[in-house]
Amino acid sequence: MNLKNLFQDFNPSKFVVFSCLLIFSFLFSLRLDNTITWSYWFIFVPIWLWKILVISGAIVGSYVWCRNPLYRLEGDSFVQFKAMVMTTSLHLLLLVFDILACDNLETNNHSWMFVFIPLMFMSVMSIGFCVWAVKNERSFELELFCAVNILQFIFLSLRLDKVIQWSWVIVFIPIWIVMCISMIGVVYAIILAIIMIRSPDIIPEQRRGNLSTAIGYSLLVIPLLIFEVLLANRLDGDNQLKYTAITVPLFISLLTLIGLAFGAKGGNHWWFGIRKDFCQFLLGVFPLLQEYGNISYSLQSNERDSDSQLSQSKKTLEDKLSIVVEQPKIIVPVISIETPD
Repeated sequence: MNLKNLFQDFNPSKFVVFSCLLIFSFLFSLRLDNTITWSYWFIFVPIWLWKILVISGAIVGSYVWCRNPLYRLEGDSFVQFKAMVMTTSLHLLLLVFDILACDNLETNNHSWMFVFIPLMFMSVMSIGFCVWAVKNERSFELELFCAVNILQFIFLSLRLDKVIQWSWVIVFIPIWIVMCISMIGVVYAIILAIIMIRSPDIIPEQRRGNLSTAIGYSLLVIPLLIFEVLLANRLDGDNQLKYTAITVPLFISLLTLIGLAFGAKGGNHWWFGIRKDFCQFLLGVFPLLQEYGNISYSLQSNERDSDSQLSQSKKTLEDKLSIVVEQPKIIVPVISIETPD
């Protein structure tokens, strides 16, 4: 186990987001099944925690940015700070949607078209943010998700308001298209991993990397597709499964995303103004973790080291014996009695 390799590409932002979504999905499914009768404001607590962390991180990062002008000259600090501002603006719109949705679930005082307006506006903004991210070589998962699902948000709001009476399978057509493209990517990753495994010219690290990617994408996309199919059938009345059972594949996808957060890389150094990788910041705050983080254990390497030590000691012993055996003999001059002095 090598903690350095495990945490060197850790993305804390994704870990927090997917963990909050996992807890929220579990609580929301229990609420829909009436297993618990808590208020929706309490069900949304993981979402509120997520948004509080984002807003507080942006405020602290902006404060550090304004108080220390020299930090703006460090590498791509300006690009990262601008990316943080864009992400915060999207999360603020998402927070408005969450508040309206929670209030509508609790009181049913608004139309769902009105509730989805911040989400639609967020999708339009995400298109421009995606273009900016491509130009500046930044990641844009949230922006891409919102940009490609703008039509899905419109269909959902119209169906919830009963403006259209389509089947839920038809309402989910935009997301079926996205999932089909994702399945093509999964099939490509699996085929590539098989080719890499059977190729003798590829180093083992590349084989393991491609195999891990294929397994990760499979555990992400396939359970998510199963969840969407079960949910559409449940809303259409084709099955009577509980929502907790329907969301089990979604839990698998979210757990996969949490695991992938440990190798996701990326992240913005300006959240909370830390200006460095999260693990480096954590090691600086807790120096005792440095000693534990530098400890690595590998059974295979230890066996190899012991074998090498044994072979080296054996070789040393053989060298000593050869020195003893190969010592030159003492030559005594031949003395003959008959020879006169």
